[in-house]
Amino acid sequence: MTELLLEFIRNTGFVNLTLAEVVMIGIACVLLYLGIAKKYEPLLLVPISFGILLVNLPLGNLMQAETATQIGGLLYYFSRGLELGIFPPLIFLGIGAMTDFGPLIANPVTLLLGAAAQLGVFLTFIGAYALGFTLKQAGAVGIIGGADGPTAIYLANYLAPELLGSIAIAAYSYMALVPIIQPPIMRFLTTPEERRIEMKQLRPVSKTEKIIFPVLVLIVTGLLVPAALPLLGMLMFGNLLRECGVTKRLSKTAQNDLNNIVVILLGLSVGAKATAEYFLTLETIKVIVLGLVAFAFGTAGGVLMARVINCFTKNKINPLIGSAGVSAVPMAARVSQQVGKEANPNNYLLMHAMGPNVAGVIGSAVAAGILLSFLG
Repeated sequence: MTELLLEFIRNTGFVNLTLAEVVMIGIACVLLYLGIAKKYEPLLLVPISFGILLVNLPLGNLMQAETATQIGGLLYYFSRGLELGIFPPLIFLGIGAMTDFGPLIANPVTLLLGAAAQLGVFLTFIGAYALGFTLKQAGAVGIIGGADGPTAIYLANYLAPELLGSIAIAAYSYMALVPIIQPPIMRFLTTPEERRIEMKQLRPVSKTEKIIFPVLVLIVTGLLVPAALPLLGMLMFGNLLRECGVTKRLSKTAQNDLNNIVVILLGLSVGAKATAEYFLTLETIKVIVLGLVAFAFGTAGGVLMARVINCFTKNKINPLIGSAGVSAVPMAARVSQQVGKEANPNNYLLMHAMGPNVAGVIGSAVAAGILLSFLG
């Protein structure tokens, strides 16, 4: 009886728990707190942090690979959708179905703001390489500057799967911290007069324009950067379902049921990649620091581009909307509205900021395609 009891104790997680796993369990609990109590991107942060918790509890074997004689762990099968590049494009399908491209169509110049916000991607790519990352790893780290979680996951999975957990957590953490990170940068790079600029109401966009836009963008970008097709193709398909008027059921499914299911599976799969042996490394610390730098440069790039455009146009752009060029939809646009409202109570920048915000989604996918074309 005593021997059976000792054998049971030896097979519990308490006996086999390592210090590294304790640290990772603590990190998971902190992230759960941020997602639940602070509401920082809860739809993704809660599944990701719970996935971290699951995979770092010893002896669970949730990520055990399938062999000829043994089935794999639950999260091993979930993560196949991640490793095969299925989940991120499906997330883009949902984003496309939920997003109105009208503000971008009505004010095409804001496309430049979304493009300029990709500055953080390429500057951080150079910085990461200089700090000792390989070219592929540097490309995967740099894409954090686009503030697009699915794109970061998609590219990291192809270029640097060993960094997937840290890159995903950094990307979603900074997306969640948009209201904290961006305002100081926006205020530093603009004058009080610029922040008070009131923009004219956007012109109405016809249904025909909204139908043609995703098809046209897909053809142009697909021919220019074929590697971006999985992400851009699903983004534009989702938007076409929304705008064409004859696929309301499909659009509703893409926006809600399908998107919610994929978010759960994606979050758990990403968290499952953050095991103690891969996450608690010097490279992870570098990734988190570089991710913050990338995000800051992306925000700055969009704001500075708006100021440059104002030097050549009669109808001035409020530079604050340039910060929405990162693709944290729609949170970055809300931050532009909030900071603009503080400077001028008559400022209504939300719809104007959605233009660069949508452009940022497209821009981050194109940037990922460029990096994948050169490094993949």
